[in-house]
Amino acid sequence: MDVDIREVKTKKDLKTFIFLPEKVHANHPNWVHPVYMDEWKYFNPKKNGAFSYSDTVLLLAFQGEKAVGRIMGIINSRYNEYRKEKTARFGYLETEEDEDIVRSLLSYVEGWARKRGMAKIIGPYGFSDQDPEGFLIEGFENRATIATYYNFEWMPRFVEKQGYGKDVDYFVYKLDVPKEFPEFYKRIYERVQRKGNFEMVEFRKRKELKPWIKPILRLMNECYTGSSIYGYAPLDEKEMEDLAKRYMPVLDPRFVKAVKKDDEVVAFIVGMPDITEGIQKAKGHLFPFGFLKILRAAKRTKQLDLLLGAIKEKYRGRGLDVFMGVKIMLSAHEAGLEVIDTHHELEENVKVRAEMEKIEGKIYKRFRVFQKEL
Repeated sequence: MDVDIREVKTKKDLKTFIFLPEKVHANHPNWVHPVYMDEWKYFNPKKNGAFSYSDTVLLLAFQGEKAVGRIMGIINSRYNEYRKEKTARFGYLETEEDEDIVRSLLSYVEGWARKRGMAKIIGPYGFSDQDPEGFLIEGFENRATIATYYNFEWMPRFVEKQGYGKDVDYFVYKLDVPKEFPEFYKRIYERVQRKGNFEMVEFRKRKELKPWIKPILRLMNECYTGSSIYGYAPLDEKEMEDLAKRYMPVLDPRFVKAVKKDDEVVAFIVGMPDITEGIQKAKGHLFPFGFLKILRAAKRTKQLDLLLGAIKEKYRGRGLDVFMGVKIMLSAHEAGLEVIDTHHELEENVKVRAEMEKIEGKIYKRFRVFQKEL
């Protein structure tokens, strides 16, 4: 059947857009529903500040009157100005297994981007690297985490057939939580404690953590912007507040570690117990009882998912990564967790990857962001 592409114009269209993936992935055991309360906020220009500095288009693909695919086109003007690029993005591409649907959706976004003077398109990518990025290309036997895509194996192949090639790959490592740390880690940890004049800040309750969230996010903004992290655009204060509100309800304070020096936050790491089994059982709905299923999953899981981390540039190379790593692994061990998912590590980030491999981390997933010249 012919594929008809329509822009999302109404609330009914947006509902179709948001809920289409659960129809596409019905009975797909490793796919995880989004938290729908967050989805309604994310795709609402009145509640998501990123719309204010981005051109966007949301599209649905129909065959007859049946919705069979979706995609979002994004031009992040703040990022393009900062990086002096003319790059568009596609994201949230979901379709039934039909190459014509994939072609039609990508072609529409490419034409939309060309009309706005863009020279290149990458994807899948959202407004920033805080959104899901990259299609899974290895590790399909593993369930998705809360911050990543899970796609069918055929999707990257269909995208490549439309003229897309690799832009960057992300590796995800799985680490065993050690009962004993290697001697070289102990020596680094003890040296930082003894000579660094750094103070580790740990938390037990959310009310203790709350005053630290904004300083942590400001440091993230400084580090990610200064290091030209792939796809990252600086956040303003409102966006940092929104990000804090998004994650605060699900963060476990035990797995947030901050390092301060002279009352300044100079490093942090954020993890959380894997709650995806609970989200699956709740089908993405927090109410009326979904949040209870998510809380139970957090208590039962044996996996810790790392989400964010950064070290202020002038303090890098002083062992703070080990300092925080040891602390978060001790907390994981104390909580009965057995493995850690490291989240995305850029293929070219050889220093961090070498640290992962030094403690016997194994690559168990790989994600790819694709690119095409327009």
